[in-house]
Parts: sequence; C-alpha cells; structure tokens
Amino acid sequence: MKKTSILLLSTALSFTINISNAQDKVKKNHTTHTGYSNKSPAAPPNRMPLPKKANAAHAPAKSHNGGLEDIVVTAQKRPENLQKTPISISVMNAKGLADRHIISLVNLADGSIPSLHIEPFAGRSSALIVNIRGVGVLGDSNQPARDQGVGVYIDGVYFGRPQGLGAAMLDVASIEVLKGPQGTLFGRNTEGGALNIITRRPSGKFKVRTSGSIGNYGSNLGELHVDLPAFHDIAVKIDAMTAHRDPLTENPLSGASGFNQYDRRGVRVEALWRPTSTFSADYAYDNNYDSTTSIYSQHLANGTNKQAALGILETSRVKRSAVGTPEQPSVGKSNGHRFTAEWQALPKYLTLKSITAYRELSQSQYDNAAVSSSMSNTSGDFTNYTFSRYSLAAFKQHQISQEIQAIGDLPHLRYVGGFLYYHETVSDNAQAFYTNQFTNAAGSAYQLLTGPAYTNYALQRIDRASRVNTASLGVYGQATYTPSILSERFHLTGGLRWSRDSKDGHLLTVNGALPVNRNNVSGAIPLEASWSRVDPMVNLGFDAAKNIYTYVKWSTGYKSGGANSRSQNYDAFAPETISMFEGGFKSEFFNHHVRFNATGYYGIYKDIQVDFQRPYQLGNQRTNRTTISTFNAPGDGNVSGTEAELTFIPYKGVEIGLSYAYNHVHIPPTANPYPNANGTILSTLVPIYQVVTPAHSGSAQINYTRPFEKFTLLAHLDGNINSGFYSSSTDPVYIGPNNPRNVYQPKGNSGLIVNGRIAIAHVKVANSSASATFSVWTRNLFNKQYVYDQTLNVTTGIQGYINEARQFGGQVDVSF
Repeated sequence: MKKTSILLLSTALSFTINISNAQDKVKKNHTTHTGYSNKSPAAPPNRMPLPKKANAAHAPAKSHNGGLEDIVVTAQKRPENLQKTPISISVMNAKGLADRHIISLVNLADGSIPSLHIEPFAGRSSALIVNIRGVGVLGDSNQPARDQGVGVYIDGVYFGRPQGLGAAMLDVASIEVLKGPQGTLFGRNTEGGALNIITRRPSGKFKVRTSGSIGNYGSNLGELHVDLPAFHDIAVKIDAMTAHRDPLTENPLSGASGFNQYDRRGVRVEALWRPTSTFSADYAYDNNYDSTTSIYSQHLANGTNKQAALGILETSRVKRSAVGTPEQPSVGKSNGHRFTAEWQALPKYLTLKSITAYRELSQSQYDNAAVSSSMSNTSGDFTNYTFSRYSLAAFKQHQISQEIQAIGDLPHLRYVGGFLYYHETVSDNAQAFYTNQFTNAAGSAYQLLTGPAYTNYALQRIDRASRVNTASLGVYGQATYTPSILSERFHLTGGLRWSRDSKDGHLLTVNGALPVNRNNVSGAIPLEASWSRVDPMVNLGFDAAKNIYTYVKWSTGYKSGGANSRSQNYDAFAPETISMFEGGFKSEFFNHHVRFNATGYYGIYKDIQVDFQRPYQLGNQRTNRTTISTFNAPGDGNVSGTEAELTFIPYKGVEIGLSYAYNHVHIPPTANPYPNANGTILSTLVPIYQVVTPAHSGSAQINYTRPFEKFTLLAHLDGNINSGFYSSSTDPVYIGPNNPRNVYQPKGNSGLIVNGRIAIAHVKVANSSASATFSVWTRNLFNKQYVYDQTLNVTTGIQGYINEARQFGGQVDVSF
C-alpha cells in the first residue's frame, strides 16, 4: 500500500505540473500571484499576516473572478490559506452544514467527509465514536480512565470526553478535519488527528438571524442569533437553538419513550472587548441540554439458541417494536466558560494568546433498545424467562484547561510555541438488569417485572463504578524557515512537543461488589500511573509551480494510557503511538476554477490498546462472570491510505465537489494474555479488526446558484458512500488460521445516502432591510435502507442497526 500511495502521488503530481505549465503559456494576461497569501515581495509565499482583529479568522472568503473562494484554516494556531497549509485538511463551512441539515456532529455519520467516521457508541447518541484515517477508537472509550485518539476542539478548547459531543452545534462557522497524527501542536489524544470546530464571533454590528424548520417525524428546529452593536469597545453576541424529533421506531409500551428520538437545546453568550487595535479579550459561556433515546437494535439473524415466538427476525427497517419495554431519554447537560485574550506585543513579530476554559458535564444513560436480540435461550422453554436488558449509567466530568501561545513572524521565519495544562475529574457507575418476563413456554406473552427496584432504579445494584483524575502538561514549539534561495519556494518546518500525562483514581465496584485484588483482599483498587512523551515533526514544503504546493511530512502522535473500568484488577496500560510519513500536493488551475488536493500516507502503529475478555476470579476460583481487560499488544501494526479532493466550477453558477479516502489499518494478530475459564492461557494469535473504518469512502456534491432580480435560487445535492466496516474488533470463535470451526465477525453493509436542499434566498421582506430564505431539505432522499453496523454472537445471532429513514422538511430563515 505504501508503494501504491507513493506511485499515485508521483503520477498525479506530474500530471498537475504539466497542466500548470500549459496554463502558463495560455494565461499571459492573468494577474500573477502565488497561492492566496497576498504577499509582499519580501514575504515568503506561504506567509499570511497575523490578524489585526480577533475575528480575522472568520473574515469573508476571497473570491477570484468567479472562481473558487479561498478557504482559511487555523490548523497551525494561526489563520492561513488551506492551499498553503502543509497538512491534509478537509473543511466543511456553515453553508455545507446548512445544505445537509446538520445540527449535531452525529449527523456527519452519513460520511459527508470521507476520512472522518462518526458513529454513536453502541447505538447511543449520548456518546460518539470519532475516527480519522481509521484511528481513534478500538474499544470502549467512554470510561473515566480511557480516551479517544481524535481530539475535538471548539474555539481552541479541548473537549475531553466522547459524552456530550452529540449536543446541538451553535452557529458554527467551519469544521476543520485535521488528518493525523497532530501530536506536535495539539498533543495528547490526536494520533488519528483533530476535529477543529470554529464558531462565529461577535461582529459589533447589529444583526439578527433567525430560523424555523418543521419536518416529518414531528421534527422542528428553531435558531436565534443576535449581534448587538458595539458599546465602549465591547461587542456581544447571543446564540440560541432548539431541536426536536419524535422517535423513528415506536415503543408499544404506554408511557415509555420510543427509540432514536431527540430534544436538544443550547444557548451561548459571547462578549468581545477590543479596546485597542493590538489587544482583545473574548469571554464566552455556553449551556447545552441533549436528551436522546437509543437507536433500535434489530435482530437480523438467529444464533444457536431457540427463539421465543416474539423473537422474530427483523431484516428490514422496523417502525414499531414487537415488544414494549421501559425506555426513557438519556440526558446530557453541559456548560462551559472560555476566556481568550490576545495581545500583539510586537505587531507582526510577536502575538501572545491565552485560552482559559472550565467545563462541566453530566450524562445519564437509559438503554433498552436491544430487546429483540434477547428473546432466546438454549432450552426453548420460556416460562418465567427474563429478557430485555436495561443498561443504565451515570457519568460526571469537569475539566479545566489553560493554554498560552506565542505566534509571530521574523524575516524568513514563522513560529508558534506554547504551553498547555489540562486537568479533569471523571466518575461513572453502571447498572444492568432485565425488565421483562415471558409468561408462557412459547414466549408469545410477557409482562413487566414489578417491585420497588423497578420503579426506583436506585435500588438496583451498581455493577461497576470508578473515579479518576487526569492531569496533562505540554510544551511545544514549531517554526517554518523559508530561505531566500530559489525565489523563496522552499519551506522547512520543524516542531517538537513534550507531554506528561498522569492518572490517579480508584476502581470502586466490579460485578456488583467491591473489587478483589491479587492478594484476595476486597476494597477499592487504586490507579496511579504517569507517562511522558516527545512528539517531533518535520515538514518540507515546495512551491512546485504557480498555485501548486507540495510537501512531505513526518510526524508522531499518541493516545494516552489508562485503565479499563470493566476489568477486575484495574491494571494500567501505556499510550499507543503512531509514526507517520505523508506526502501530498495542493493545486489550483484555470483561473481558480479547479482545485485538486491529494495525499498519501504510511505509518507505524505501535502499543495498540487491545481488549480481551477474562473470567472474573475470586482467589483461585473462577466464576462464570466475565470482565474485560486492556493491554498493549506486542508487535507493530501499520496505517496507510490515500485521500483526494477535487472541486471545480464547470460553468458559472455550478460548483462540483468530489472526495475519496482509502484507509487501511493492520493490527498484528494477538494472543489473549489472560487465562480462560479452565485456567489456560492460549497461544493462538487472534485477528484484531479496526472498528468504524471502511476501506473505501467517497462523497460527491453539486451546488447550483442562479441569481434573479428579486431572489437567488440555490440548489444542493450530495451523495455519500462507504464500503462497510467492522463494529467488533474480534471474531466470536477463532480456533486458528483457516480452521473450519472459525466463526467470523461480519462487516456492515455498503450504502449510498443522498441529501438535498433547494432554497429561494435573498428575498426582501416588505420595505424593510430584512431578507428571507425559503428552503426545503431532505436527508436520505431515496430512503436507502442498509445495515451499517452489525455484530455476531454465536448463541443469540446477529444484531445491528439500519440507517435512518428518509427525513424532509421546510425551513424559513430571516435576517436583518
């Protein structure tokens, strides 16, 4: 794969340079500029001036005579043009989000950005799996002492937990997907990359934008964004949003919630003080409420067990569950404060920036969506058989972070350096119990279990619980040197980061009781572990031709170590790491009417954090209960792939975008290091599959704009497809290579999802300064149906999730 990626890049680079040379001959009268830097003759080609205002990163994009607009990104801690940033980046702006009716990160699960894969963990939108380039999550990262390998940042603040990421997004200007690793500038938990979300800042000019939308499944959306006029150099902006959708799968139990519904609300207030042209202070407060129910898990195939009469196969999308079961929303509440100060101490030479943040999060979990796969047993007699496992959890977190940055330009040198401190305290507990019981042998009739513990869940036992403190320090620096040779076309970048992470806490409960340590002593088991890392980066960029920028890069990153709260002994495991080589180019042709960017990469994946089941043991006695332990797998894996994005304007008013990603992740087969129920440690090397990582992903879109005298017609259509992915990292039964008794884990299926939007925009409202936009939108236009996530259990069969049904609605936006 490494050779294939290099061959593809070299061939494409040769092709693009030839096109550029041809253009040079025919476009003699075209205004000369290299990239989009608007540079002076003394400035290096990829230098952009430091912003004179805190809002500069969100300035209107520059257009080139009807060509493609510039895209400004902040991937290197400063605003730069995408085409001159030597990192593989995909960007979705506010218009792209509106065209796809995206109100939460969970909506990006349709694959709109091919290298980014997002999925609700175990069908719960209350916690999201985020993978970039096939790296990020392999096991359960929702625990207090475990982390994801993709960092999520909003306005420069790291969000430490996957819980809360599904909340409604408030006036997002852009989402930058920074392909990993990003260990030098972003630090811990960015081995897969980083998701950099940027919101709109206060403008200081009075403006109101409001939106209202209604759709099928009882959906509605309301937004209000108010920019107040500046007063004594202070600009204030207020954002509010509410969104609702009824369940996609009904629950026949009266009074219970249905499946896959949501209620989301959020508000943010931001004040920007700019007393001088060289200093600004920005304070923001946000508060979010995210109420969701789990996606209905369908029974797709039988296992070796005998099925109850009500345990029917559900191979197509279910609108109403066959069995009613208790279900209520999982509620996430989060709020946070951010204070950002920026001072141009030496204009153009040194800017100091401070980002201070404090956040709180609480997340409840109520998941009874797997009822259909629980109606089987070995005997076939279902009299008094209990089923429908209700999974409850309570999760709390608070975090504080402080980052100091120094950014500046010197002759032939651009630099950024900084310091980051992060601390969080996290606790959780989990319960699980059955709520239903069959009342006859055939399993055709049932009742709900009753008693005090079924009306007051606090009386149900706690199965597991833990509490952990995490502290992290990071010091980093990065500089780009542009020598005067060859008309300043070479750009050499070097960076280094030192990080130290520590975790201390306790495993409080295992299988409903105090943990028992290796000395057979009951009590909370402590966790005390720390790790230090150095993550270097080297990047060589070259302006190969006019509007063609090439680069090669080597970088490293890591996912923090931790401990598994589903384990018995709470043993610490070390960080997992990636060392990546990457090469790519960014190019534009035909007077900025064609943009083509491509990248190939190959990396070594080491110390991979792998989960294995092990029996629960009391002294020398093993029980039929199991726990899950995590350890660092021996041997080296690898990550490789290719990414390409093509955007072009074939004629006025039409813009077409195509993007593709190939991801390959190889994890070395690994032996389970823990004894089985017989006390034997097997030496069999078991295949390990990376989850939520399709090999092939693609997206295409077309946008049409046609201005008329009194309005503008806008149309958008996009299609997204992938080749399917694993949802479980191991096979149900693996005896050895090519053994006929092996039972292999299935992949999810491939499916094409098409979204669309048509709008009549810029309609003047009466004789006022207000304008309105009227639009209709749809997600999954052709109502495509496929199993995107499935898991096989030998006894109970295959359970999985089918993608959401077609949704559509109308929307009105008014601004003045």
